[in-house]
Amino acid sequence: MLQTNIPLSERIRPNTLETFIGQKHLLGPNGVIRRMLANQRVPSMILWGPPGVGKTTIAQIIAEKAGKPFTTLSAISSGVKEVREVIARARTRPGSILFIDEIHRFNKSQQDALLGAVETGVITLIGATTENPSFEVNAALLSRCQMYTLKPFVKEELVELLEQAITTDEVLQSYEIELQETEALFNLADGDARRLLNLLDLVVASAESESVVITNELVTSSAQRKTVLYDKSGEQHYDIVSAFIKSLRGSDPNAAVYWMARMLEGGEDPKFIARRMLIMASEDIGNANPTALVMATNAFQSVTFVGMPESEIILSQVAVYLASSPKSNASYLAIKQARKFVRETGNLPVPLALRSAKTNLMKQQGYGKGYKYSHDYQNNFAKQNFLPKEIDGQKFYEPNNNARENEMRKRLKFLWEEKYGY
Repeated sequence: MLQTNIPLSERIRPNTLETFIGQKHLLGPNGVIRRMLANQRVPSMILWGPPGVGKTTIAQIIAEKAGKPFTTLSAISSGVKEVREVIARARTRPGSILFIDEIHRFNKSQQDALLGAVETGVITLIGATTENPSFEVNAALLSRCQMYTLKPFVKEELVELLEQAITTDEVLQSYEIELQETEALFNLADGDARRLLNLLDLVVASAESESVVITNELVTSSAQRKTVLYDKSGEQHYDIVSAFIKSLRGSDPNAAVYWMARMLEGGEDPKFIARRMLIMASEDIGNANPTALVMATNAFQSVTFVGMPESEIILSQVAVYLASSPKSNASYLAIKQARKFVRETGNLPVPLALRSAKTNLMKQQGYGKGYKYSHDYQNNFAKQNFLPKEIDGQKFYEPNNNARENEMRKRLKFLWEEKYGY
């Protein structure tokens, strides 16, 4: 009987190096992990990469190929007690491999509990993380492990994944599937192979006949009809994250707290939530309320120090503050416009007055000549040209209509008069 209740990503999970797609720098003919398995030597390691690029699958293949006992723990739901129990069992099972998903979520004491067993070879540790191990895994543990970086899938590999699923999965084989367009699949999956395959499964299951032509329109409509639940394994499901950020931007603290609760209940890393609020404080509030960035920065630091469950109070406080704050995306638009302008106009020369005269020759060529030191003038301001002469007067920053930025506009107009049109 076909097990259609099992996600497609699980139904076709590779169990050999030959069927694994991607990560050729690790698993290809000259890949370091392939060579390691050929020599029957498996060191402790950390696999670092974005969601859905094969960290768990690689760990399972290593254990299968090496013929070693394999135990899995999730750092979301396991603590020191569970780690010690696994180590105790491993003492009677030589060569045991312990795979810890989201290892960056272990605190110092949890990571320290692994040190002795890893160092003495009681267990071979394979840790998976979506965060930079240099920051999130303590130095003592990291020094006992090899670190391997997994790369995001390129388009050709994603196409290969889809074709592999269509031709090898028993459920999909009962349909006649044509991949006419793939842009929507790739955009919604955002490089996550697990999400890509499960989305394909959803689209096919939603089809009204056994003949399915995959188009961007079909993918979009199918995805909109089914709300994706927040992944209990802690992967970043962007639907709820997007709803959270849009609620903050839309000044609805009630909705913001609700979506935050959904993320926390789903096992999301509180530092991920704090990091998103830190970005939002600058992108969507900016100079309309500069304190927002201070609050978000302090929240990130506090969450790092405190941990869960108390961190939820800090996150809630700051989410309510950001949602209730006046909004401005003026700084965001300014840098986007400036970078676009730079790409279009190229490397315009720096005005001589603004250049640094580090040598006598530079001085002779006029470097720094005519520069006015602002603090020597009234209001700590001296009117002079700071842009290349080809774009003098070009405006990138346009203050929004709020109390603080209106004050900024007023000051800029007083200083520059009509030059920038403030």
